[in-house]
Amino acid sequence: MATDLNKIVKDGLWTNNPALVQLLGLCPLLAVTGTVVNAIGLGIASIVVLVGSNLTVSAFRNQVPESVRLPIFVMIIAAFVTAIELLMQAFTYELYLILGIFIPLIVTNCAIMGRADAFASKNTVLDSTVDGLMMGIGFTLVLILLGAMREAIAFGTLFSNMHLIFGDIAQNWQITLIEEYRGFLFAALPPGAFVGLGLLIALKNRIDLHLKNRAISAQSLETTSAGSKRVRITG
Repeated sequence: MATDLNKIVKDGLWTNNPALVQLLGLCPLLAVTGTVVNAIGLGIASIVVLVGSNLTVSAFRNQVPESVRLPIFVMIIAAFVTAIELLMQAFTYELYLILGIFIPLIVTNCAIMGRADAFASKNTVLDSTVDGLMMGIGFTLVLILLGAMREAIAFGTLFSNMHLIFGDIAQNWQITLIEEYRGFLFAALPPGAFVGLGLLIALKNRIDLHLKNRAISAQSLETTSAGSKRVRITG
């Protein structure tokens, strides 16, 4: 069980990351990551929906007829999205207005539907819950990284408007990287999001290649050491 859970964690955070590997959910990812606070808001919503839908689908997987499986999955996901939407309207209304249509569109997020169909419908409640949590965290980390890149380049700041999520305590969390920065509009526009995501994907691929080459080198060294024989020479 521990090995399986370790693999689930690794898959969600790195090996099978929904944004960098599966390339799912790119529409909201590219659209709302202009700032870190937007990324965190969408990320939290996605985590809650992923965990809730995976848990529910797994719990009732043996009671759902095959013929109506997908419509039921959509209804389950829609129920959690509606709950998140109502909570955001109640507690983070300004952020809800900024994210706009992309909160309801979580229902159609292929990453969430894909995990429900490919994993939660075939695995235990514990494994499915951990899978939803890790996939959600992996997706959110990419959102935050991309949001931080775009906010820094476009506006010269980090963590602006964090009070939209954390309240008055976060009023002074903004970090100004460059004083009197005139801004770089390209980073704030959709093309900037595509370029930023491409750079993150390239970085991940480069890291994976480095780790693979290092593993091959270590294996070759181990094989060579095991194959060598000690020769004793006497005079």
